[in-house]
Amino acid sequence: MLSACEVIGNSDFMNPLRLRTEIEVWPLARPFSITGYTSESVEVLVVTLERDGHVGRGESAGVYYRSDEPGTMIRQIDSLRTTIESGINRDVLQRLLPPGGARNALDCALWDLEAKLAGRAVWEMAGLQKPRPLLTTFTCGADDPETMASIARGYGSARAIKIKLTGEGCDADRVRAVRSARADVWLGVDANQGFSRETLDRLMPVLLEAQVALIEQPFPIGQEFLLDDLRSPIPVAADESVQDSRDLPAMVGRFEVVNIKLDKCGGLTEGLAMVRMAHELGLAAMVGNMGGTSLAMAPAVVVGQLCSVVDLDGPVILKADRTPRAEYSDGLITCPDALWGV
Repeated sequence: MLSACEVIGNSDFMNPLRLRTEIEVWPLARPFSITGYTSESVEVLVVTLERDGHVGRGESAGVYYRSDEPGTMIRQIDSLRTTIESGINRDVLQRLLPPGGARNALDCALWDLEAKLAGRAVWEMAGLQKPRPLLTTFTCGADDPETMASIARGYGSARAIKIKLTGEGCDADRVRAVRSARADVWLGVDANQGFSRETLDRLMPVLLEAQVALIEQPFPIGQEFLLDDLRSPIPVAADESVQDSRDLPAMVGRFEVVNIKLDKCGGLTEGLAMVRMAHELGLAAMVGNMGGTSLAMAPAVVVGQLCSVVDLDGPVILKADRTPRAEYSDGLITCPDALWGV
């Protein structure tokens, strides 16, 4: 039983929340490949919370490599429906659900609803300045080098590009092709756990020649020790190796950057806590996404205000996006007030 201090005000007993969940499928413009995984669409869970005529929304794609998928998320939420509809707040939610997609969708919906009920913006409630447009990476999925170069050229306004590598022999040609096509951009590579130590050692001269600025998740979860004597001249970022704030201390001394994704950590509440903890530990923070529409990007843009690397291009690879939507211009992402959190 929740105490009165664990709901959003005593009046919530008279005005309970109305909870709705829905799974949506958003086709991609073209198949998208990373190490061990190819997708043709993004399936997301949308959570809607309504009270007194105000509606809050949150979207989550989950974490595919942890079998955290929209169907599973709905079952998690439905098991707590009575408790949720009684009027939980964000602090209680952190105890009710573990990190992952279900908590992310609910947490973001609660932030959105609270902002509308209070007549304040989420960024204001979080103690931040008004969000500025963020320079974001645009991603090239793993493909043949010529196709990846063509995709990179197609991102005409991009100022930062991230390319997916897989540990295959053609990775070096992929890097060279994209760099040749876009000599002007910040360039990062993401192996999604696909490298061995030997693979990275062979590829490193190519990465240096191409002026790659970041290597993301080179080794599988559990093999982070391979970084212990690497002495990489290029910063290395943890993605799959770090899910929530409990994982951060173990990243120190092995990684320079941690990739915070709301689907992994379980929402904006934990995402903000993570970025601040990362900075206290001397780690740089990056914000990323597991895919989805602009509704999923909007709360991540709030976290991005505190990050040095931003990877929020999920809607760019969709055939269509929801309305209103995030705006991508001159390599920057901006979320209009009407989208979320205001």
